[in-house]
Amino acid sequence: PSPHACPRNLLFVPVPTRLAVLQWAHSAKLAGHPGVRGTLASIRQRFWWPTREHDTRRFVAACSVCAQTKSGNSPPAGRLRPLPIPSRPWSHIALDFVTGLPSSAGKTVILTVVDRFSKAAHFIPLAKLPSAKETAQIIIENVFRIHGLPSDVVSDRGPQFTSQFWREFCRLIGASVSLSSGFHPQSNGQAERANQTIGRILRSLSFRNPASWSEQLPWAEYAHNSLPSSATGLSPFQSSLGYQPPLFSSQFAESSIPSAQAFVQRCERTWKRVRSALCRYRAQTVRAANKRRTKSPRYCRGQRVWLSTQNLPLKTASRKLTPRFIGPFRISQIITRYPRYLRPPGLPCLLYQARSSRPRSSS
Repeated sequence: PSPHACPRNLLFVPVPTRLAVLQWAHSAKLAGHPGVRGTLASIRQRFWWPTREHDTRRFVAACSVCAQTKSGNSPPAGRLRPLPIPSRPWSHIALDFVTGLPSSAGKTVILTVVDRFSKAAHFIPLAKLPSAKETAQIIIENVFRIHGLPSDVVSDRGPQFTSQFWREFCRLIGASVSLSSGFHPQSNGQAERANQTIGRILRSLSFRNPASWSEQLPWAEYAHNSLPSSATGLSPFQSSLGYQPPLFSSQFAESSIPSAQAFVQRCERTWKRVRSALCRYRAQTVRAANKRRTKSPRYCRGQRVWLSTQNLPLKTASRKLTPRFIGPFRISQIITRYPRYLRPPGLPCLLYQARSSRPRSSS
């Protein structure tokens, strides 16, 4: 359209002047870096040109100040990708620590060990956070000797689990190491959920004397393993052992001892039922979670992205006024399991998830 198409009450902006108008409406101190709607509102009051809306959107999207200082309002990026479902009890376990507890009989820490198949858990009281070698010895004595060796171990990125000793220990027992993503505890969600459950039970059992929690811990573990799981519909005892131990001594009358073959068949039926329930539950969870998520943006090696400062150890005068994003940084490597690998100068070399970055737009 020619300048003659411009409304009479507005000024036509020629091509060489449009950038200056956009900067005035968006980047000036009086403008305050508004979004597309606010920038367009200011421009529409005085100016017109044929591609006004399109140019404004591109300009705001490419603003480096907005990219670094504004939080996104869009749903979390990336579809839910749950861990594979085990086929038997105690083949896949998850580990985590509960800290910040009052001293109880010299104990201040709980090591949580969860069977990802049956949701059964052991809660082991400890005097302090153990080293990698001490952790290995603890789970040998309290888990492996009872349930056998696992094929996969999920944990967070604590120093015990990122050490060379731990990796070599797991390699020697034939277990793969699955570390949760940095600042993403949902990756180890089953241990986190067990920690919440045991915390709730312990608060109820020891609220009159919090220092007695270590005495109540065995009963809390029994209660946890007796409660039906929302994923399987069965208690961890039923899923792992094939039967539900009584809560009271007279709950069940004595019966004849079943044959070994009948016992094994009952366990196999229970495990098939548990696995089917886990498959259904995972499908429901994925559908529900993905309704609140968007597809992960597609990145390529060498692409420049802004990195979220939410979990970065930045030294700043005021955390509230710290830019929300820094960069842009180039993606140095694409890893199948994780969205990207960044090497920000002066920052730790870490794996960063889709939700921790946003693509850099160019004007």
